[in-house]
Amino acid sequence: SSSAEDSTPSSPPEVRRAAYRVASYRPFTRQRLYFDRTMNDMVYRIPLAFPNGQLPNLGFAVTGPASHYDFCLLAADAVPDLHLLDTGQFLPRWTYELVDESGALDLGGDGEVIDGYRRIDNVTDEALKRFTGAYGSITKDDIFFYVYGLLHSPEYREPYAADLKKMLPRIPLVEDPWPFVQAGRDLSELHLGYETVTPYPLHGLDAQPPAGTDPYDFYRVQKMAFGKVRDPETKKLVADRSTVTYNSRITLTGIPEAAYRYQLGSRSAVEWILDRYQVKTDKASGIVNDPNDWSKEVSDPRYIIDLLARIVTVSLETMSIVDALPALAIRKDQQG
Repeated sequence: SSSAEDSTPSSPPEVRRAAYRVASYRPFTRQRLYFDRTMNDMVYRIPLAFPNGQLPNLGFAVTGPASHYDFCLLAADAVPDLHLLDTGQFLPRWTYELVDESGALDLGGDGEVIDGYRRIDNVTDEALKRFTGAYGSITKDDIFFYVYGLLHSPEYREPYAADLKKMLPRIPLVEDPWPFVQAGRDLSELHLGYETVTPYPLHGLDAQPPAGTDPYDFYRVQKMAFGKVRDPETKKLVADRSTVTYNSRITLTGIPEAAYRYQLGSRSAVEWILDRYQVKTDKASGIVNDPNDWSKEVSDPRYIIDLLARIVTVSLETMSIVDALPALAIRKDQQG
């Protein structure tokens, strides 16, 4: 028989303010996260990359083996959801290891100590030795951005598409790494700083709320949708991707078709915004996911409308960088 003490329900876990984080939930979609092993079913090794909400980091998510998507990747500087890109893997620039009170490292290793954590460089000394042997003076940051740039190359993705369905990418050495290093830096800056790039000048973007109107209500979205146009051959209404009905008050036009070339898995970056920034109610729980709440979180009633225009800019500039990448000339002396 069990005792009365055994039958007493356990106390709920204490809510910790430090567990509240910002997460990269889907492409160009941030959400609040309560990140704690007592509440999250699986946290994997993410606490090594983001041990608290103060220590900075960046990395990129790649689609994992057997992903439903064609291979793609995206930089992130906040806790990444497992499904940021389908089911994938996150490759952080650094990991952090806790240092105890005596200054000894729990797991061993070298690195700068920041706020009680030792920062470990995930670009290994062996990798640095290999790249230095091939190119001379090169830094670990250069290597990180080289990888990010290289993995955007269509000349890399297309020949190795079958392999990328089965394993993580293998990184070849090319004849001239520096265009890929610079492309990786530019792409990383663009993808991490998407909230501050200049919005593309869409027609209708300058819509202003009438005097006395709540701007949060004026710019509120329920579900954005493409405009409709009649196909001249079939006479049926089809999607007009140059136009987005933002809400009942605002229609945005002038989205270049070239913006849809930037694909992240199952849809373009622009279409990710239309998909994620809509009000949805979970049937099982009744919980309402309202993206307009994020506008209030960041104190910007225009957040969503400007975000859509910013992602048009991000898409066009991403493809401009990718199109400018050189041919993939792999070194003949490369090993493995």
